[in-house]
Amino acid sequence: MLKELPLRMHHHAYAVKDQEANRHFIEDVLGIPLVATWCERTFRPEVGREVDYCHTFFEIADGGALAFFQFADEEAYEKNRAILQEVGGSWHMALKVTQTSFDELLKRCETAGVPVRTIDHGYCLSMYLKTPDGLRLEFTVDAPDAGQIAAMRRADAHSELVRWLAGDRRTNNADRPH
Repeated sequence: MLKELPLRMHHHAYAVKDQEANRHFIEDVLGIPLVATWCERTFRPEVGREVDYCHTFFEIADGGALAFFQFADEEAYEKNRAILQEVGGSWHMALKVTQTSFDELLKRCETAGVPVRTIDHGYCLSMYLKTPDGLRLEFTVDAPDAGQIAAMRRADAHSELVRWLAGDRRTNNADRPH
């Protein structure tokens, strides 16, 4: 195991088609503030030339950020954009929030007509939504006994993985509502 684990997420970046549509969604709809915009030019090996781009950062409370690139070059955008399937939701980023923030985000999305899906996983309550580019975001509230749940799963993380990989597909999440 790494002696010193990463401290926090610095940023999670995606390429977007339209920074203003994305800014409106992240800042105006979700309420996550834009805190930095970097306008840059760099050589992009995937297109073999210098490309102008705009890189925005939206702050989360621990000092990390949601970050987004918009390329002035259509080919650079196409080679850097996230290729997302229309179904499924395994590819996403989850952000921990308080119950108060969760409730506010849900209300903001309802007011803006943004579709959301909520799931009670037992160990957390999650809200899933998509940005204008179809990127999936999850906002999650830990269960009140999250510390006990984490200690239980930490104690059996390796044995449970071995069990599941060996073909034993029994669930180990008795707290999840059915």
